[in-house]
Amino acid sequence: MRYYPGYAAAFGHFLHGLKGQRVVVIGHQRPDGDCIGSQVALCRVLRATGVDAVCMNPDPVPRRVRFLVGDTPFFRRDELGHDGRIAVFTDCADHDRAGVKVREMHPAPYACFDHHLSNVGFAKHNFVDPGSAATAEVLAGLSFDAGLPLDHVTAQALYTGIMTDTGQFRFPSTSERVFRLCAELMTHGANPAQAGMELYERESSGKLKLLQHFINSLKFECNGRVCVGTLPNGIFEQVGASVEDTEGLVDYARSIDGVEVGVLIEERPGVVKASLRAKHASYRMDTVARQFDGGGHASAAGLNFPDTLAHFYPLLIAALSRRLAEVDAAKK
Repeated sequence: MRYYPGYAAAFGHFLHGLKGQRVVVIGHQRPDGDCIGSQVALCRVLRATGVDAVCMNPDPVPRRVRFLVGDTPFFRRDELGHDGRIAVFTDCADHDRAGVKVREMHPAPYACFDHHLSNVGFAKHNFVDPGSAATAEVLAGLSFDAGLPLDHVTAQALYTGIMTDTGQFRFPSTSERVFRLCAELMTHGANPAQAGMELYERESSGKLKLLQHFINSLKFECNGRVCVGTLPNGIFEQVGASVEDTEGLVDYARSIDGVEVGVLIEERPGVVKASLRAKHASYRMDTVARQFDGGGHASAAGLNFPDTLAHFYPLLIAALSRRLAEVDAAKK
């Protein structure tokens, strides 16, 4: 079967244009499993077809997904610099998602592979499908459609990317295509047990202390329909955690019975970062995040906003309250 028949010709043109080129596959800041998995997979697929490709990210590969990299050439932004390589972005909703410095290094991206609803296409070749659960899903489907070679490292990277962005296959974005692709990835060497062990059975003590603080901070807003947890500036140093240990915290707020939107707010010097997670896509968290220069998916979005926690908090609650009211009105 063909997974993405509408992109077949464009993807072939993309691959043809890379013949003889040197490529850097770029992911977003604070990378997650889908970001790293997509970077690794696309880089390896290109290298298997004879393209000189490497990966580059502005931040380190998180501890829990480091197992995906294998022998893939992976660099930090300052290690690679700008050496004339063609830039291909993965899992980036916009050109700034990899940071201002990366945008300055690569002002004219050759291609972008993504699944964020807010992505309007910022590259020469754009493979953006908001109907897909993960960027790894898009890349897996395109690769199988084109008959490209996938070794076991590539298959594991793609499987893990899909697994993380579907919330272990729990989120509404989990489709029949997701399961078909994952089954095919397993025939190429993907190991679900290894992915589960590396991602969910190796928590640090710092992560558990951070979770404890987050749960103790939970507040209910909008008549109990919104649950917000906060992490104050300096908490990572205080409990011995790292930024990557915030992964999954917001899901605890969303998982409470009766809560429709879970929120995690992190306070940093001069800026706040918020992650928004809704139980249903109708709440369009991407539109709420966009009010604060953020973006993302209908059910999952994020933002970085120059403000203090004290000033930002009521602004966000007001925006969420308006959005809930809009959804309620539409149901009448």
